[in-house]
Amino acid sequence: MSIWEYANPVRFMTTSQKLLPWIGGLAALCLATGLVWGFFFTPDDYRQGSTVKIFYLHVPAAMMAINAWAMMLVASLVWIVRRHHVSALAAKAAAPVGVTFTLIALFTGAIWGQPMWGTWWAWDPRLTSFLILFLFYLGYMALWAAIENPDTAADLTSVLCLVGSVFAILSRYAVNFWNQGLHQGASLSLDAEENVADVFWYPALVAIAGFVLLFLALVLLRTQTEIRRRRLHMLEMRERMG
Repeated sequence: MSIWEYANPVRFMTTSQKLLPWIGGLAALCLATGLVWGFFFTPDDYRQGSTVKIFYLHVPAAMMAINAWAMMLVASLVWIVRRHHVSALAAKAAAPVGVTFTLIALFTGAIWGQPMWGTWWAWDPRLTSFLILFLFYLGYMALWAAIENPDTAADLTSVLCLVGSVFAILSRYAVNFWNQGLHQGASLSLDAEENVADVFWYPALVAIAGFVLLFLALVLLRTQTEIRRRRLHMLEMRERMG
């Protein structure tokens, strides 16, 4: 079976309705396990103290803020190349989820930064690129809302998504591009010397899995809603024409 068959709205709705309860249940389990394990059953850091535990919210949210935009980019490219409406609606559905993750990352980063840096905000390369990414999310959603024709809206938002991908990349690799700045290097790495200790690593992986599954569940649910909204709009148009 070709993956393009799931671009059919009927097949997508049928498949996603079967998967959604399982993905949602696993998301709840992983989030509860990872966050409880991380916040209550890991020690304080020898330098950062208890503030290190914001890590279990901040890092997964920041990762998903970037990956949500990457998913929107792929869906937008599918729309541009193949003109599958489900892909455009999936990109539209992912934007509010992505902007929420970005806001969580900015907010938790400020909470962590105040005691560590002595300030709630700094024009650090990664923080600045993340703020711009947040604004791109808002602009993307505003563009969808401003254009009445759904195909025209999908075309223009796809172009905006391509442009915004530059800042998604910068948000991910800013600490590698610039040595200056307050933000620390990558917390999760394949380099054993740079990676966090195992006592923090394992609950973080569970929390990240929970955020990934939560994102999938919310995008599936919101895409279903967008498909139903598109169908309702088409029925209303037919009634007006009739």
